[in-house]
Amino acid sequence: MAENGAPRIRLGMVGGGTGAFIGYVHRIAARLDDDYELVAGALSSRPDVAVESGKNLRLADDRIYTSYEEMAARESARKDGIEAVAIVTPNHMHYGPAKAFLEAGIHVICDKPLTSTLEDARALAAIKPKKGAKFLLTHNYTGYPLVRQARELVKSGALGKIRIVQVEYPQDWLTEPVSSKQADWRTDPKRSGAGGAIGDIGTHAYNLARFVTGLKLDALSADLTSFVKGRKLDDNVQISLRFQGGARGALWASQVAVGHENGLKLRVYGEKGSIEWVQANPNEMWFAEFGKPRQLLTRGGSIAGNVALAMNVRIPSGHPEGYLEAFATLYSQFAEVIRGNGKPYAGLLPSLADGVEGMEFITAAVQSSKNDGKWTKLTDV
Repeated sequence: MAENGAPRIRLGMVGGGTGAFIGYVHRIAARLDDDYELVAGALSSRPDVAVESGKNLRLADDRIYTSYEEMAARESARKDGIEAVAIVTPNHMHYGPAKAFLEAGIHVICDKPLTSTLEDARALAAIKPKKGAKFLLTHNYTGYPLVRQARELVKSGALGKIRIVQVEYPQDWLTEPVSSKQADWRTDPKRSGAGGAIGDIGTHAYNLARFVTGLKLDALSADLTSFVKGRKLDDNVQISLRFQGGARGALWASQVAVGHENGLKLRVYGEKGSIEWVQANPNEMWFAEFGKPRQLLTRGGSIAGNVALAMNVRIPSGHPEGYLEAFATLYSQFAEVIRGNGKPYAGLLPSLADGVEGMEFITAAVQSSKNDGKWTKLTDV
């Protein structure tokens, strides 16, 4: 039973076997609020690794699969079959499993980006899921309490009309040529898609800016660069943004920015005020009103009486929450969607539509960069 007394949701996983970072994160997120129980898995495309990984996770022998197709068919036919599946594979292996499980009537939780191509993303969005199966895209930064408070500040008009949006996501782990399980597929166009850093972390930055501001992108001008010799995909991204309504912005994402571990940062400036949030210190956010001293808002410390914001905070003020908790927030709130109690979370959980837009963003940026930064509309790709 979950802590709220509801039965645990039976969960399967595609990918995420031995040595997979993001699969481990998803499993923690699924269990943190006791809403899910992992009961089945097709954990690797290599049968021996799939079996070994399933045994390591103590799955029953008859629920360890060597293909997602077999898993979708057999689990959907069981009375105690999985109700939801987490897809934690490289990008090129998102479309097939997502399609198979949606068509089998099983809810899908998919890591970002949605797919490796825009064509696949749009095809996925055109599917009519069986039994009303739901979809969650794990843009986990949207689960941070202060990110959601920033969103509410913008919606309330506290910043006035938005003028400027600056978002950046620098890392340095690909500064030199490197070969590892995590690096190899991210720098391989056959598995990652047409974007490297832009698909891996640039989509997170774009989604964060969209989530907080609510602004729709009109056009972009992109410069995608591969600084490391021989690298087939971009490792540095610089993009100018024009939003509908007149706001302007800039997005920088890099995996060759020496000295940065995971430097996601968002700044939003309006006619009346501004906000600044840094993922490395996610429990604090600066809020400024023109002509007044800046205010430091803390997670949980500035939401007294606000039920809509309080539901995003897990523990009392002064106790930090971070990456895993934000991931778990998406999982737990999606569990309520699955149970039919998801009304309070409408608009807060990244959707299939957000995934399609993310792929439009990647595609437009790649096209723009190939055309020497030509301004490109998302509606033109």
